[in-house]
Amino acid sequence: MEKRRVCPVCGSEEFIYDPSRGEIVCAKCGYVVEENVVDEGPEWRAFDPGQREKRARVGAPESILLHDKGLSTDIGIDRSVTGLMREKMYRLRKWQSRLRVSDAAERNLAFALSELDRLASHLALPRHVEEEAARLYREAVRKGLIRGRSIESVIAACVYAACRLLKIPRTLDEIAEVSKVDKKEIGRSFRFIARHLNLTPKKLFVKPSDYVNKFADELGLSEKVRKRAIELLEEAYNRGLTSGKSPAGLVAAALYIAGLMEEERRTQREVAEVARVTEVTVRNRYKELVEKLNLKVPLT
Repeated sequence: MEKRRVCPVCGSEEFIYDPSRGEIVCAKCGYVVEENVVDEGPEWRAFDPGQREKRARVGAPESILLHDKGLSTDIGIDRSVTGLMREKMYRLRKWQSRLRVSDAAERNLAFALSELDRLASHLALPRHVEEEAARLYREAVRKGLIRGRSIESVIAACVYAACRLLKIPRTLDEIAEVSKVDKKEIGRSFRFIARHLNLTPKKLFVKPSDYVNKFADELGLSEKVRKRAIELLEEAYNRGLTSGKSPAGLVAAALYIAGLMEEERRTQREVAEVARVTEVTVRNRYKELVEKLNLKVPLT
């Protein structure tokens, strides 16, 4: 409907579209503003998903998560076909699947996107993060950035970059745990693609407070502890205490301090395991925050 349409009777700009009659009616006075409106929907009806799929004349929407973006054809299986025709259909399906991945670039992309799907499943990533990682990998392939590097390390680096771009709290250690390559190799690939894809530190910046809810959920901490931890981290950020420090270590220390203040104590070992850092890191960040912020923490 046009936003500028005005009812000639009452002057209202609110209208209701009635698809069964093909009319546009004023929502206030009921005056029929327009009639015989062309219905752009399908001429058929469907009463269940199977019937809708069978009667639709279009395929699935384009998807960046498929190596061919879902635009190629697919020969289905017909159970009613038997004998020689069934063997012929089997051979056609086999050759058709081979032709869908015909050259090295497509094979690379198909393998990388299947690995991306596996990582996203293990990390419970939202679909938009998975799509952003696929976009980054396609851009890296287009610029020739994956030569000399393993597909697993580059796709893991793209996942990490996508998480930081979209402010999704996933640490490099978490990604390394479910990836097939180690943390150092992922870090090298991440720095390389970030430099060549113009992913500036400003774009990739993630506040330590973004990780609070994730770690607090795993520790079973209440809302007041989370709020206190966020306040501590915000104050530390404003004073420049977070520069050059690992976000996971800072969040672990802030949650540990907040737990002591709100009488929901968690041990340094428990906090360190959740944040995937060492107890020494938690102790060091704890001492820095207490000293620099002049905190009065109850004795443990």
